[in-house]
Amino acid sequence: MRLLLNIIWLVLCGFWMAVGYLLAGIVCCILIVTIPFGLASFRIANYALWPFGRTVVNRPDAGAGSFIGNVIWFLFAGLWLSIGHILTGVALCVTIIGIPLGLANFKLVPVSLMPLGKEIVDLP
Repeated sequence: MRLLLNIIWLVLCGFWMAVGYLLAGIVCCILIVTIPFGLASFRIANYALWPFGRTVVNRPDAGAGSFIGNVIWFLFAGLWLSIGHILTGVALCVTIIGIPLGLANFKLVPVSLMPLGKEIVDLP
């Protein structure tokens, strides 16, 4: 079931959301100071391509640096990426078949707002 949902997700919205994260990551990596944001964006792009069967957990070693980085990320990229997830999630929830995909989009909103200090792990 996860494979089927991931394939449908990839076709309907996963590819375009991942492209958004890749663009944000490239812009962040061009500016040397924001390379950690770029790496986090690439990590989320991978998650946005294939979200079913994986989840986001907090890293226990994340500290004040992650919090400050998340505030900066929120202002420059997180807000816009999360709006994309919300709009896509609402559009997908219009149909019965799209409801699981819309819920997956809503699941991506917190990590798109604050990606630093998070880790993406496979579900058992």
